[in-house]
Amino acid sequence: MPVRTSVATRVIACLDVDAGRVVKGVNFADLRDAGDPVELATLYDAQGVDELTFLDVTASSGNRETTYDVVRRTAEQVFIPLTVGGGVRSVDDVDRLLRAGADKVGVNTAAIARPELIAEIADRFGAQVLVLSADVRRRVDGSGRRTDDFVMTTHGGRTPVDLDAIEWCARAAELGAGEILLNSMDLDGTKGGFDLELIRRVRAAVTVPVIASGGAGRAEHFAPAVDAGADAVLAASVFHFGELTVGEVKAAMRAAGVTVR
Repeated sequence: MPVRTSVATRVIACLDVDAGRVVKGVNFADLRDAGDPVELATLYDAQGVDELTFLDVTASSGNRETTYDVVRRTAEQVFIPLTVGGGVRSVDDVDRLLRAGADKVGVNTAAIARPELIAEIADRFGAQVLVLSADVRRRVDGSGRRTDDFVMTTHGGRTPVDLDAIEWCARAAELGAGEILLNSMDLDGTKGGFDLELIRRVRAAVTVPVIASGGAGRAEHFAPAVDAGADAVLAASVFHFGELTVGEVKAAMRAAGVTVR
């Protein structure tokens, strides 16, 4: 298994942004309004969140200026690392987002279509700014049952791809991705806990940091994700709708023996 350095686990709040508003659903469907992204970012910053992630869930519509505006306004208000993803297709897109105030940029669909994009971004800006946003589903067999195999999806989880997720994460890290945002599309928004098997298998395949995403529902869900190999844990709806605070999550993790910031 790859050797990792022991550091404090990060707690990350994720804001799925659609037309300038934060939205959240289940399995990336039935989205409902969750508030103003700048206001929520400021709230989480005050609660002690370590990083923020913005995902433009309708980036394919082409109205990217809204995203740049949200990034600029957020960067003016908070001073913690900000990752932005959704619709990033080129080195120029990364450049614009960094100039708008992003610290890191996430790629998924365009990188699967053309893996060379990962190396191009890493070569120009450094691996530390590049996050592979991996939207993963369990493969479904002929009878409709989920298997133990994991495959990638694109376009915000809507399009399945016949690409082994574990192998893809390993390849992306070799090409220059600085960390893996590992999102279980099966568990996204379900609040039943993280996919620990998925985390363990990706952890065994890469040495870069792994962010666990998809399924957080209770404070006690976070420590097992760290035990499975996550370097950071991410949540969205439980924060947006006031079910948990960042402080409550960190307290539960400390009680379970996890070092947090």
